[in-house]
Amino acid sequence: MGRPSRYRKEFPEQARKLCRLGAIDEELAEFFGVDVATVGRWKLQHSEFRVALKEGKEAADAEVADRLFKRATGYSHKDTKFATFEGKITDREEYVKHYPPDTIACIFWLKNRRPDLWRDKVGLEHSGPGGGPIQTEGDFRPSPEDEEVIKRIAETRAKIQSGQAAGEGA
Repeated sequence: MGRPSRYRKEFPEQARKLCRLGAIDEELAEFFGVDVATVGRWKLQHSEFRVALKEGKEAADAEVADRLFKRATGYSHKDTKFATFEGKITDREEYVKHYPPDTIACIFWLKNRRPDLWRDKVGLEHSGPGGGPIQTEGDFRPSPEDEEVIKRIAETRAKIQSGQAAGEGA
């Protein structure tokens, strides 16, 4: 007979919250004061623990993906400016704050979502006898289907931008 398990009924909810904050198994093990292998055993032995980890991690990943998408495409939100005098608020004004699309977020999103269209091209060179460029693949040319998707994306983007511009003038 081995030692009694340190597992407690409150662990799934604690683990869900930790995973929601981005914790990985090593951090969970440290929090619960156990070895990483013990966390692995708990996943196998306690379905409620395994489900809590999955839900927490999926929720965190979904939120980050949503924020990355907003960052890549640009977004707006209501905000308030405050004016102060001698440490006291004298005026406040609500306005809509705009964030333009972020190029790096766009690149990251596209390279991960559509690597077939947006990956970096890697060129190889042979340095031995008869060296020179190694042909690994032909020049990239979008297929007719890809060109149609690219065209629809551009049209949708133009419609969205013209709709936002019309809404700003109202």
